[in-house]
Amino acid sequence: MTTKYGVLFSGGLDSSILVAQLCARSHRVQPLYVRAGHCWERAELAAAQQFLAAIASPHLTDLVELEMPVDDLYGEHWSMTQIATPDDSSRDEEVFLPGRNLLLTVKAALWCQLNGIPRLALAPLVSSPFADATDEFFHKLTDVLSQIGLGPLQIERPFARMTKAEVMAVGGQWPLCRTFSCVAPRGGVHCGRCNKCGERKLAFDGANLVDSTRYATERTVQSNTLIDH
Repeated sequence: MTTKYGVLFSGGLDSSILVAQLCARSHRVQPLYVRAGHCWERAELAAAQQFLAAIASPHLTDLVELEMPVDDLYGEHWSMTQIATPDDSSRDEEVFLPGRNLLLTVKAALWCQLNGIPRLALAPLVSSPFADATDEFFHKLTDVLSQIGLGPLQIERPFARMTKAEVMAVGGQWPLCRTFSCVAPRGGVHCGRCNKCGERKLAFDGANLVDSTRYATERTVQSNTLIDH
């Protein structure tokens, strides 16, 4: 049965695989990109558009871009300035962005409710260590959204019990080289040194997939927890 889905889409590995998978299952998919003003968004959005073009499908609708600026909240945070960006040896806590999942999910959820889309799909993994990626968080958020008078909305997280390796195995058939996973891009390409580039390299390696990503700087990375926050 065909279902209409909104997908909170960043152009990263996990959300890209989610979009492609839902289209492959003949669901009607509306990708939603939320701009917050972070320093990587221009490169990320360009990659997101390229990935969607590469998997063109009659089930896929044009990308909707939403605005949720956080510069007045984050100020001189590294995610806004690209100064002292966590590198590939950093701990997960160092890349946590306060309130990010809440703000982006609420923006996408409200858009879905206002436009008659009954389901919003997100791509957090079982390995995510953050409180705003838990079952409890999303159950409570769904309850709140159901009480604002805009109709029911179901939030789904198909990869919530899956590891990065398992998701990569699902997505190996799609053009993952066109996805984007970097918080300090250089000239529009992956920097090769940041926390997210380290995770990306490990993801391809762990799934035994060829990583044809262009990195501005090649570097051997240490083992790290794989997330797509």
